[in-house]
Formats: sequence, C-alpha cells, structure tokens
Amino acid sequence: MNQTEMLTEIQQLEKEILEKKKQLAEMKRNIEKEKVDNYVFSSFQRGKVSLADLFEDKDELFVVHNMGKSCSYCTMWADGFRSVYHHIRRKAAFVVSTPDEPEVQENFAAERSWNFPVVSTKGTSFKEDMGFVVNEGFYPGVTVFSKDDKGVIYRHASSFFGPGDDFCSVWPLFDLLPSGYEDYKPSKKINGRSPYQLTNNIAVQVKEYEKAIEFYHRTLGFKPEKSTNSETQFTMNGLNFYIEKNNNQGHDNSVFFEFAVDNIEDAKGVLIANNCTITKEFSEKSMMVSDPFGLKFHLFQV
Repeated sequence: MNQTEMLTEIQQLEKEILEKKKQLAEMKRNIEKEKVDNYVFSSFQRGKVSLADLFEDKDELFVVHNMGKSCSYCTMWADGFRSVYHHIRRKAAFVVSTPDEPEVQENFAAERSWNFPVVSTKGTSFKEDMGFVVNEGFYPGVTVFSKDDKGVIYRHASSFFGPGDDFCSVWPLFDLLPSGYEDYKPSKKINGRSPYQLTNNIAVQVKEYEKAIEFYHRTLGFKPEKSTNSETQFTMNGLNFYIEKNNNQGHDNSVFFEFAVDNIEDAKGVLIANNCTITKEFSEKSMMVSDPFGLKFHLFQV
C-alpha cells in the first residue's frame, strides 16, 4: 500500500468510526431510564447535599465517578474537565464524585484549581449501585441523570473511563504521535519547577465588610457561596475569593495567597532558612507564612 492509498484508507476509516460513534450515541440516548434514589452526599462546599440538589437549575446532570486523590489517571481526567466546565455547565449540571473525605477533597481541589462541584460518596452505596465498584474496587466513569418536574430522578447512559477513551483529550492527541500513548503515565504534579503548588484560593482583609460584600457581588459580579459575620466566600472563573473582616484598627488590610506542598516540614525549613516568618500554625500540616518581601500566604500539606 502506497502513501496515497494509506491516507485514503485512513480518511475512510475515520468516517466509518464517526458514523459508528453517532450510532452508539443514539443508542445510549435511547436506553430506558431507571428511577433512582435521592442519595445524600457530603461536600466541603455545601455540607450535606442530595443528588437532587446537584442538578441546581438544570434538569440533566453528569456525575463523574472519580477514584480519588490516589489515582493520577482520574486526576488527569478531572484536570481536563476544569477547562471545559463553563461550557458543560451551560447545557447540564456537572459534578465529580470521589470516595475521599470532604476535607481531603477540599485541599486537593484547591491544589488542582478545580472549578466544578465535588462530592464525597464515602459511606454511601452510590458508586456500587451505579455499577462503578467492580471486585470491591472503584472504577472511573460517568453516569447521566435527569430530573422531571415532580423531582423524580432517573438514570440514563453511563460509560467507563480508561486510556484511549474520548473523555480525555490527551489520548487522541497522543494517538497521532509515532510513539503512541501506551508508555505514558500521568503525573499529579502540576508545577515541575517547584514543590510549591499555587492554589485557586485568595483572601483579602477589608475594613468595611458589608460594603465590600455588596461591591464584589453587585459591581464585580462574584458569586457568593458562603458567608458569616467575619468571612464571605465568592467564586469566579474557578477562583475562590475570600473577604475577611479586619477588626484590627491601625493595621493595613492584607492579601493572602495559598500554596500546597507534599512535605510541609521540608518546606517550612526552607522558608525559615530564607528569612520567612511563620505567623500562625493551625496544625502540623497547616500554617500562615510571611516572606521578607511582603507576600503573606497559607501553606498546607496535601
């Protein structure tokens, strides 16, 4: 087979695969829906949250079955969803579920700058009932749900995730390489130049707290998520923006960034050796730091 014949065959095969994929999608859309329970999950963002709550203002919902922090492959899939979440959200609700504790999810999601909702299925039979526990092990994938006008929830199509699938853009791109993708193993490390991973959390101290809430919400368009008498969390474009009431008269307002590290003791030693000051320790794995050049940040171990 010469080059021209091979290219012609490739084009024909691509057309056939595209047609088969259209047929497969149509078949999946026509799967008979199945009524499901209104499961209750835990969320670091919202506390206890039901399956019905996850729909928010939509009547269709994607729930991704992620294996958790320990799986570098699942992490890569979720990293990819981050970049298209705002597109997905215009069509349907989207949530990533993992068996990790909410506190673990919160730290890991911040390190990855994930901008989508995350829920913990720990203590529920949800993943098993949806078919994503095989031989007592978790499997990655996605399930689609719908909710009718009476609030009844139905399960529709589902699919497993795995190397080479269409749910992660890395695989079809690597398919084009002469070396393929078979020898590739994802790494969870984002910043290869440093052990410090900048998160998507920023906090700002303000003196006129109520006016600041109104300004960031009404004028700049931040979405309020949680609020207390001393702190309000906003979100925008994947950023968690906190404003904190500054009760210290005579003290200037401060801006705080956040870094995640794998080993906080090593990081602490390096920072102190470089004239940084530990201003507050919340626990063995969480502390506030001030560097000699004016930057203040939260440092925690993932």
